[in-house]
Amino acid sequence: MVERHYQRSLPGPPGPGYPDRFRTMRNAALADLSHNDALALLRLQIAWGADEALDDLPRDRLANVSASAPPCASAPMPRPIAVVQGNTQMRAVAAAAAADSIEQLREAVLAFHGCPLRDTASHTLFAEGAPGCGLMLVGEVPDAEEDRAGRLFAGAAGDLFDRMLASIDLARADLLIAPLIPWRPPGDRRVSPQEMAACLPFLHRLLALARPRHLVLMGTRPARALLATEAPLSRLRGRWILPASGPGTSGQEAPALAMRHPSQLLASPAARKEAWADLLLLRTTLSHAALSQPGETIPREPR
Repeated sequence: MVERHYQRSLPGPPGPGYPDRFRTMRNAALADLSHNDALALLRLQIAWGADEALDDLPRDRLANVSASAPPCASAPMPRPIAVVQGNTQMRAVAAAAAADSIEQLREAVLAFHGCPLRDTASHTLFAEGAPGCGLMLVGEVPDAEEDRAGRLFAGAAGDLFDRMLASIDLARADLLIAPLIPWRPPGDRRVSPQEMAACLPFLHRLLALARPRHLVLMGTRPARALLATEAPLSRLRGRWILPASGPGTSGQEAPALAMRHPSQLLASPAARKEAWADLLLLRTTLSHAALSQPGETIPREPR
């Protein structure tokens, strides 16, 4: 029944008076439809992807705008994009450098409006944990779970992260955790180089203020950003590496250990063997560091 009425509503080939003929045939076909048939036809159109009602004839919506708009005076030329981006990065560097403590740096991040990512994110994510513990971990770009919870390492990846720490007798309170950037990109899209340049000065300043003795880079993007390399994570993990130095880097001298992010381990369980080896290396290094400093408590060996 629906197919029959739909076929009756089809117009003939285009020609003179085509819109008028189309409306006449459509109205005649619709007049014969019962309530149930009309509802079934509507559902069929929705199933086919017709989700918007259109006018019978096209409208030139720009014609009214151009007719009513006043003549444009000599508009100033827009500034080059590169200049705007450069100013944004310089403002980020200046705001970060002005912070003399981690709490001041937190306030600087909250007050910074130079990155458009903050306009679409639900929360601004900053460092969590113990600043003076000597161990700092930098995670990935915030994902949807973290942005929704306002907490680093949330959801299933956060549960796995807590179990990974517990396996070597650590907890979140034993280290300082920070995201690569404070805001989640919309739809988890790739962060642009301009957005990364506007956010990294705050992470570099955090490293300078926290002065960790050991640094863990959990994920491909943190490892590449702080080690200034495009090498894959498989070539960076499994050993301690000194971060890059020079302009545009953190300038800190703590050795860094790159390892896979928990979200990567959830997607590829086969990589957990490598993650366990990296955790053992971290535990062994921390134990040796505690032995060299008698005032510190020596953590137990991993189970």
